[in-house]
Amino acid sequence: MPAPVAVIIAPPTRKHSVFWEWVETILVALILALVLRTFVVQPYQVHLHSMISTLEEGDMILVSKLSYKLGSPSRQDVVVFLPPVQGAEKDYVKRVIGLPGDTLDIKDGKVYINNKELNEPYAKGPTNGGKYNHIQIDPGTVFVMGDNRTNSSDSRMFGPVSMDKLEGKVLLVFWPFNRIQWGF
Repeated sequence: MPAPVAVIIAPPTRKHSVFWEWVETILVALILALVLRTFVVQPYQVHLHSMISTLEEGDMILVSKLSYKLGSPSRQDVVVFLPPVQGAEKDYVKRVIGLPGDTLDIKDGKVYINNKELNEPYAKGPTNGGKYNHIQIDPGTVFVMGDNRTNSSDSRMFGPVSMDKLEGKVLLVFWPFNRIQWGF
């Protein structure tokens, strides 16, 4: 009859246990960060002057990617979107001015939505109309403009933006610290 074999199981050493705890924690944090950035929120850096003085060049903003998956844009939301411009390499950030079904007019440097002047305390400079006067915004699109009206490539140049091109809604400026602001 063979002799019984004793198997001894020892707990991992303290050094080994702490290492694997760190590895596990780092992996969980990386996976969580990847999921959050892909589906929930994403940071962007502002590169142009079209949203001065609401957003300055170099501002770091946090964008909600869920906003328009769970709901629709509202007038005056500040949004990030893939521009419908040939060769555009970066996303644009602009303000939603016109919603689907709205009639938009630009007269005497002012914007009118459905025959009512739009209150725009954020707008810098007069609004020139371009070719978009007395138009109706098509279903599934929004009309966007930069707050710096005299220095903005926006819907006045390339037309309304399809809502499926909206990356998300700007939630806050988080950098630099002296410009932190929430809600737009």
